[in-house]
Amino acid sequence: MASAPGSPVRVRFCPSPTGNPHVGLVRTALFNWAFARHHQGTLVFRIEDTDAARDSEESYGQLLDAMRWLGFDWDEGPEIGGPHAPYRQSQRMDLYKDVAEKLLAAGHAYRCYCSQEELDTRRDAARAAGRPSGYDGHCRDLSAARVAEYQAQGRAPIVRFRMPDETITFTDLVRGELTFTPENVPDYGIVRANGAPLYTLVNPVDDALMEITHVLRGEDLLSSTPRQIALYKALIELGIAKEIPSFGHLPYVMGEGNKKLSKRDPESSLNLYRERGFLPEGLLNYLSLLGWSLSADQDIFTMSEMVAAFDIADVNPNPARFDLKKCEAINADHIRLLDVKEFTERCRPWLRAPFAPWAPEDFDETKWQAIAPHAQTRLKVLSEITDNVDFLFLAEPAVDEASWTKAMKEGSDALLVTAREKLDAADWSSPESLKEAVLAAGEAHGLKLGKAQAPVRVAVTGRTVGLPLFESLEILGKEKALSRIDAALEKLTA
Repeated sequence: MASAPGSPVRVRFCPSPTGNPHVGLVRTALFNWAFARHHQGTLVFRIEDTDAARDSEESYGQLLDAMRWLGFDWDEGPEIGGPHAPYRQSQRMDLYKDVAEKLLAAGHAYRCYCSQEELDTRRDAARAAGRPSGYDGHCRDLSAARVAEYQAQGRAPIVRFRMPDETITFTDLVRGELTFTPENVPDYGIVRANGAPLYTLVNPVDDALMEITHVLRGEDLLSSTPRQIALYKALIELGIAKEIPSFGHLPYVMGEGNKKLSKRDPESSLNLYRERGFLPEGLLNYLSLLGWSLSADQDIFTMSEMVAAFDIADVNPNPARFDLKKCEAINADHIRLLDVKEFTERCRPWLRAPFAPWAPEDFDETKWQAIAPHAQTRLKVLSEITDNVDFLFLAEPAVDEASWTKAMKEGSDALLVTAREKLDAADWSSPESLKEAVLAAGEAHGLKLGKAQAPVRVAVTGRTVGLPLFESLEILGKEKALSRIDAALEKLTA
């Protein structure tokens, strides 16, 4: 009984506030958001914070901040509200308790008094005999006398859902038709012995009460789907749910060594990408390619283009490998697509403390505006701007010693003397004139332009690699540039 064709689309993104948001979580949010927007549907943002030992308000705040930074607008949820509020599970405990009691009363659930030791012993015996090692139904039909005995022993029961003895088949929106036989889907816990509801109960109950039509989530949750379908049928019978949602399980995101990308992997942290200066649109463009594509020959696109084209049926079920270099390359393309004015503004955080090594009063807005168009064509991430333009705002260039050793070969002092003479006589309002000056200096010493400009670049900027040299010289100005060449000559001849 999947959601009816043509019914209003309602999807949900329901992270737990534990630790920093990671890219796998973002990819799930992206596909749900794009699906909702494509169908002019509703995106419900729900916080699954029933694990008091692991959840934190700090992580909750980070989730909200991440959603805003990524540009994901939600239609119901924290800070917005909606007809199914509250949207934090920690504030919905009475609802779960009520549903659990109704399931018990209707016979869809039962109390299980088995101790962990007893469970482990029976599971080990089942494995040894080659049988399925899931829960064996020991407490399914306890007599009143046995219940009284367990209660007298002081045993605190959990609540288990009673799985029907039937094969469960459903059509996954990504993977097609899937079938689970009863022996592979045993009864499962829905309430802890202390009365706290488990994810296995609260997640489908909230989806039912919030009338979610499509559940798009990670492949790691696929094995729980038949259990949830059985629970949905019980909730429909009790008048709590209207329908079973359609399920789509998104492929794993793989990291190094073809292992599933873990929260503990450094490249999985969303904060890392923000700190390095990835554009939200660049990062999202790349993450969308982890299982989906706009077309065979177009890797770069806007989120509006993605929304217009997104079809969950086009998601590839095979694992997708996270490639940081490709992610950086796509982000670089999005940097180039920015209007120059917007690019200058997006770079601002990296032109101030704590990133900028220069004093605030030494920052020159005119020089920044002049160099920005040249920088925009070179960056992969915005944080690279600091090292690329620091030579403009520092009293002396931050000389990279490896660059100095590489560029300042034997004869570099003589070359710099000639280059200084040519540059002193050049037209400093013309990058082409400055290029001709360095070219002429190189020719005088039997060097091509590439070899000739390396010592000049290191003397003036401190690095062998950077923004276009002759435009950089013009923006820095004649007096500072020649002074830096003099300082390099002094160092070389000391």
